[in-house]
Amino acid sequence: MKLRKSEERLPGRAVALIIVLCVSEMRGESARYSVPEEAERGSFVANIAKDLGLTGEELLARQARLVPEGEKQYLQLNQHTGNLVVREQMDREELCGQSEPCLVRFEVLLENPLQSFRAEVRLTDINDNSPVFLNKEIVLKIPESALPETRFLLESAHDPDVGNNSLQHYSISSNEYFLVYTRRRSDGGRYAELVLDRALDREQQVEVAFSITAVDGGTPPRSGTALIRVIVLDVNDNIPVFSQTLYKVSVMENSSQDTVVVVVSASDLDAGTNGEIVYSIVQNSEENLETFKINPETGQIRLKKPLDYEEKKTYEIDVQATDGGGLSTHCKVEVQVKDVNDNAPEVIITSLTSTLSEAAPPNTVVALFNVRDRDSGDNGRTACELTGEQPFRITLLAADAYALVTSETLDREQVEEYNVTVRARDEGSPALSASKTLLVRLLDVNDNAPTFTQAIYTMEISENEPVGRSLGCLSATDPDAGENSRVRYALVRPLTGALAPASFVSVDAESGTVRSLRPLDYEK
Repeated sequence: MKLRKSEERLPGRAVALIIVLCVSEMRGESARYSVPEEAERGSFVANIAKDLGLTGEELLARQARLVPEGEKQYLQLNQHTGNLVVREQMDREELCGQSEPCLVRFEVLLENPLQSFRAEVRLTDINDNSPVFLNKEIVLKIPESALPETRFLLESAHDPDVGNNSLQHYSISSNEYFLVYTRRRSDGGRYAELVLDRALDREQQVEVAFSITAVDGGTPPRSGTALIRVIVLDVNDNIPVFSQTLYKVSVMENSSQDTVVVVVSASDLDAGTNGEIVYSIVQNSEENLETFKINPETGQIRLKKPLDYEEKKTYEIDVQATDGGGLSTHCKVEVQVKDVNDNAPEVIITSLTSTLSEAAPPNTVVALFNVRDRDSGDNGRTACELTGEQPFRITLLAADAYALVTSETLDREQVEEYNVTVRARDEGSPALSASKTLLVRLLDVNDNAPTFTQAIYTMEISENEPVGRSLGCLSATDPDAGENSRVRYALVRPLTGALAPASFVSVDAESGTVRSLRPLDYEK
């Protein structure tokens, strides 16, 4: 996709008149590229110059560079060729988990004149992870009275890859009693259901063992295996039944540890031990076990640790109810995490000019920065402002990308340096804000002429004084700094016909001391 320029080229005559950097905005869509995850450093992604309609020489002349969305630079731009290449290897699972698409966003910045273009590189998944079962041995207790086609939920294997590279199906080794079916959850994950194909007989066989294999869809495919041990139980002719097969609940992300999430309930028509129910969370996810706990007697599910909406928005928990005879059934609990405004905006400085000439014209770029807020909705929408009255202003380049520019002419002799505070505030309730203070020092230019402390100096000397006698001292000051403030003195040539002062007095260039060059005669 070709990047869209935000302004047309200026005619040749107008180029010479431009003495400021003009901030421009891009109003089109972001350019989209893709590269496989873990691509080697130097791998080619795209040619930015071609998409911008520029030559390599123009790209170099306009000081093109990349500004990443975050603090780490994964990509690199060759200013000579315009090629966008991989700077550091990127692990899609590390950067995005199982979220799709996995995007690395950045801006292409042309500084002369200033233009900004949004772009993003999609990391495509490679099959670099195998499915893994949390438990290498799965024990099921099934009564001999179980009827053919009875289904049993198995724990899921975990594969951090996405798409076809993620877990696709399950299979089991050859046995006389069971088949396996691959089912799909609402979040796209796949789990296994074991189906009884032939009635069990405890008197003939007390235990049935076979392996289960989880296979992904990569090329070549990867797999993980666990052992299933089915222990055949004596008759218990009623299994527990949940009051709901699906519980849907929502929890605020700032809920404290031990907060009650939901209470599941199951009943069993059997009497005595066979009717006593124990609740448990099926180990389909290590994260679920770290986040939730269940009271085995009451079915009350509580938080084991606080939730974070920015890390995970939805949990799907498989809960099992098992009676005293070993019969079990399961239900699902879907937990939706609700966002609260618990993240303040971040101001990320991507470019800063810490010293600035006092002759810099208005609209000179001082700094480039991004604002990021990990919250969502209004909690994640931000606005920027400057605190205090200063000769600067903020200009929006693109979504959440800004430039700090001068708003008026500067004068070092009045103010030598500025502490510019950028404050970002979100739209949450209550709103959160963050500030970043930038120190900008002004460099002196020679824009002030020296000034004598007196308009007229009257000096006296007696006649016939010896050569080199001091008549007095001149004094001038200059408000500029450094060499620009250093004052040197010299005599001005007289008008035609006037007596040249250099014939009878001299002035020291550094000190301003006036001395006689020869004895003077009052009568002359």
